[in-house]
Amino acid sequence: QVQLVESGGGLVQPGGSLRLSCVASGVASRNMFSLYTMDWYRQAPGKERRWVAKITSGSTTTYADSVKARFTISRNNAKKTMYLQMNSLKPEDTAVYYCKASNYPDVYWGQGTQVTVSS
Repeated sequence: QVQLVESGGGLVQPGGSLRLSCVASGVASRNMFSLYTMDWYRQAPGKERRWVAKITSGSTTTYADSVKARFTISRNNAKKTMYLQMNSLKPEDTAVYYCKASNYPDVYWGQGTQVTVSS
């Protein structure tokens, strides 16, 4: 059973930066991890969970318009870890951030990490 653990959240002022990490355990090998498509989602209070960014097994990346040019998704297959570098943070980026790993038909979610952007 694959487990995902996010970390790196916290309180940051507008304009600041944070780097989130998502570490996978229970994956047989780094090669197996490399097959997963990895996503970041976020959920603000009282709102639906929304997709933020994706990185494929071939390291192709895509972003939601709201974070494009500010956020960067990356992965280190040797460490079975995915990252989200978040720059120029805005109060509207405040949310719980979740990572997701998928390799059809399997889908796994982490438990989330809180990001709060406030002065």
